[in-house]
Order: sequence, then structure tokens, then C-alpha cells
Amino acid sequence: MESRQRFVKTWVEYLGFLVARGIAGVLPFRLAGGLGAALGSFVFRCTPIRKRVTLDNLQHAFPEMSNGQRRAIAEGAYRNYGRSIFEMFWSWSAPEDAIRSKLHFVNPELAAGALARGKGGVILSGHFGSWEFLLASTHFAIETPMTVIVQEQRNKRIDALVERKRSRFDARTVSMGKSIRDSLETLHAKGVLFLLGDQSGSKEAVYIHFFGRPAATHRGPAAFVLKTGAPLIMEFLIRRPDGTHDVRFEEISHDDLRGGGEKNIIELTRRHAAMLERYIRSYPDHWLWMHKRWKHTAYYESTLMAGQQESRRAPA
Repeated sequence: MESRQRFVKTWVEYLGFLVARGIAGVLPFRLAGGLGAALGSFVFRCTPIRKRVTLDNLQHAFPEMSNGQRRAIAEGAYRNYGRSIFEMFWSWSAPEDAIRSKLHFVNPELAAGALARGKGGVILSGHFGSWEFLLASTHFAIETPMTVIVQEQRNKRIDALVERKRSRFDARTVSMGKSIRDSLETLHAKGVLFLLGDQSGSKEAVYIHFFGRPAATHRGPAAFVLKTGAPLIMEFLIRRPDGTHDVRFEEISHDDLRGGGEKNIIELTRRHAAMLERYIRSYPDHWLWMHKRWKHTAYYESTLMAGQQESRRAPA
């Protein structure tokens, strides 16, 4: 019975995905994005989907704000999510020139200059702005093949379709669970590695203070950079009032960190998390607040911190 329900759910999700894709694909860019934004508002106002998680995250991140201010950011984040998904659907049917026209590059020379040093590079971002446009914007900016680390979707049919579309921009995708060897091989060959690093890591991940709370954070980006000497470049898409996007690059300095020891990994992870937090504070409705980013914080505080304190009290 459970297997049958799962089968039906998979097909309903997939068919809904295809319908939304078909609608967005025949609409003009702004209308497709507007439809996605309206759907995001509907989900926020009329359903409980991730609303409690979203508002709780915002309450911890912005305790100085009123409930009304936090709800406005929350709805903006839902609108951004819906708009981003429909922009992705639109882009699947659009020629490259049309996609490029929606992107305004602020400082592409920063990324190009960092990669010109001949050590490859790690381009890191998060679920910020229209993140499904990130591959396209990176491709247009650097014109270099990329290895892209991705999180597999639970619905395998949707996952396969999304992966086929991502490969359009000279990108080879690798599942996060199998990414360590491929990532290092890419960087040792002076290639470009692209990944999103803002989702929660496992309980054993590096814990970084993010919006004032310890958050389990993937160590991979910092570890890969420190092991190979590649530059660490962050990329952000910021939505303009007309729906198009400014594309900004930032380089995270690590010249003072020698070697891939745990202390250096933690410090470099802290630096790129701080950069992401700075952008989110400037554009709070651009980020995916409905993600359970701090789901291991209680474990860290009750188990790891307690163990560290106990170790300090123990006799030498």
C-alpha cells in the first residue's frame, strides 16, 4: 500500500512539474516570473508548507524586527522561490541570447582574473536570488567547463529532467554523496568546481555561527580550496525591479591559511558563511528561509558543547 502511494505521489509531482514547465515555457520572462511569485504568495498565505520553519528562522535571525516585518520578508522569500522556479522553467525553452539578456554582469573580471592564475577555482553560492540562473551566469562569465556538485531530488523523474537541463551550460554534474574524488580531480586538473554551500551539513559537519547560531556547515568548499590552493569565488544574483539580475562575484581571501588542518577549514568556512550572511542581511527576501538550516544546532549545544566543557573541567 505504501509503495503504491509513493508511486502515485511521484507521478502526480512529475506531471505537475511538467504542466508548470509547459506554462512557463510559453510565457514572456516577466509574466512567467510574476506567475511564480503569485504562486509563492498563495502558498505562504493559504497553506502551512514550511511556514513555521520560515518564521522561526526569521525570528532567531532578526529578533529586533516586528512580527509584521518578519512576515513580509517570509512572504518575499516564498515569492522569490516561486519566481525562481518559473524563471528556471522559462529558461529551459529560451535561447542563450535571451537568457544572457536577463543578466547584468557587475564585475566578471574578478572571476576571470582569479581563474587566470592557473590553479582552477571553486565557485560557491547559496540558495539566494534566482539560484537556478547561477549556472547560466557562471557559464557566460567564465566560458569554462564546470563540475557541478548537486543534491539529488527525491523524485527521480524530476531529478533526471533537471540534470539534463543543467548540462546545457557546459556543466558536468556529480552527486554530493560521490563528490570528493571528482572535486579533487577537477581542481588538480586546474578545472572549475561549482557548488551551493548553504544547506545544513550532517551532525559531524563544521559548526559556524550563522545569524548568531551554530549551524552545521559543509566543510567541502574550504577543504578543497586549502588542499589545492585554488581561489574561492562567491557568486550572487541580485534581482532588479524589472525582474532581471545583477551578477556579482566576490573572492574570499585565504593566503594566510596554510594547509588543510581543521583550524584552517573552520576559519575559511567561517569567512564564506559570513559573506553569505552579509548578502542575506542586505537582501533578506532573496534567501531560502524555509530550509531547516539550524536543524542540528540543538545537538551541537547539548552534546558537543557539553562534551567540550566537560573536557575542560577534567584533570590533566
